[in-house]
Amino acid sequence: MSRLIRFTLVVIISAFIMTILNSCMKDTTSSDIKIVFLHHSTGEILWNGARPSLFKRALGKINKRLADFVCKKAELPAMIKVHNNENSKFYRIEEIEFPKSVPYGWNNYPFDYYNIWVANGGDNPYKDEPTLEMLTKEYQVIIFKHCFPVSNIQPDLDSADISSPYKSLANYKLQYSALRDKMHSFPDTKFIVFTGAVQVKSNISIEEAERAKDFFSWVINEWDLPDDNIFIWDFYNNSTEGGLYLKDEYAASQIDSHPNKAYSSKAVRLLFNRIIDVIENDGKSTTLKGEPQARN
Repeated sequence: MSRLIRFTLVVIISAFIMTILNSCMKDTTSSDIKIVFLHHSTGEILWNGARPSLFKRALGKINKRLADFVCKKAELPAMIKVHNNENSKFYRIEEIEFPKSVPYGWNNYPFDYYNIWVANGGDNPYKDEPTLEMLTKEYQVIIFKHCFPVSNIQPDLDSADISSPYKSLANYKLQYSALRDKMHSFPDTKFIVFTGAVQVKSNISIEEAERAKDFFSWVINEWDLPDDNIFIWDFYNNSTEGGLYLKDEYAASQIDSHPNKAYSSKAVRLLFNRIIDVIENDGKSTTLKGEPQARN
């Protein structure tokens, strides 16, 4: 039997099984929590707890739930499921590639969230991407992040421009301030924002790395406000442990800024801790890194 025929049979049988499983799922209630994780490649690795196999990625293009059913289940939704079973909860988490490569383009930097959600917000998608008006109708928790090139921050120009994709501290701060105002307009939705993914030393200049540290320190210490609906998960400081670069032992290689399997499994546990704490305790029982909060 050829590989193509075997793959086709797996897809057909799995789709049949998933149809049966879907018909047996419990009805949702008003107390259900739906979570969405918007990401690209680094987020996909965190979602899975490792870099997914080529087969799983291909099957995921057809149906993500089917891919999880046929292959090893992704770690983050598996942790949510265990928590549900142990605590009589019904939290559901989904992942979405955001934005998609077509038609918008494979960019998820401060400008792009500002462009889709603020400049072009509304009840209709922008270039096939859901706006916050759309997402907040379906999800009670929205998690989003940037890919590691967000750290390639360039010197400020003579003036800041909120509508520019140029990566500078001044532009980032304007775009983030507008995003914060937009998220505040949906007070019933909780937002979890990653501090940015960081790069290995060989892929970034020291000047860019220092500007990235300045920006994410600003996000934590000035942009983030107490007692609102926005919560930080400090991926940056988890990954650097006080340095400027992704630690070598956390990287896929010295030239690849994606997290490796060992670090991904550690990081996804911290992310899970933060998500649950934000839902159940408004983030007061964990640090921004997702570690248990020290008690006085």
